[in-house]
Amino acid sequence: MDPFVEMSVRLGIPLALLVVTYFIGTALERRHYASIRERESRWRNLPAITIRSIPSHWQVIECTLITGSVVISVDYFKRFLAGLRMIFGGRVKAYETLLDRARREALLRLKEDAVERGCQAVVNVRLETCRLANARKSQSIAGLEVLAFGTGVKLLNVP
Repeated sequence: MDPFVEMSVRLGIPLALLVVTYFIGTALERRHYASIRERESRWRNLPAITIRSIPSHWQVIECTLITGSVVISVDYFKRFLAGLRMIFGGRVKAYETLLDRARREALLRLKEDAVERGCQAVVNVRLETCRLANARKSQSIAGLEVLAFGTGVKLLNVP
């Protein structure tokens, strides 16, 4: 085989994968953000707050543990960009949107769980983040899990 053709094939396939994953990843991310914004507007009146103690004027009937968890994977393009940033240094913007989406989605799932259980508020909300490592390469990130949890309260008088 001609060396030029062989080199074109060896470089062309990874570059084509990068371009394809960029467009697919961007479209999926936009769709996910649209879903997040719509659901955030729907649940904006349900308090999910970090205070440790319940306000004295709330008359609590019942308390329960409320959780919301999400695992979001890193696409091939973002992994490639992050790899370049690790070589040259600087902010890894490719992962910033991943973290933002994961946190917001986990909080929304927490609120949805609270509504399903009949709670009017969630107090003492906390977020835990866990990096899921790729089994083949211990330094690369395969995905990210965010767990949101708090105490759901059912109130006698809704504030």
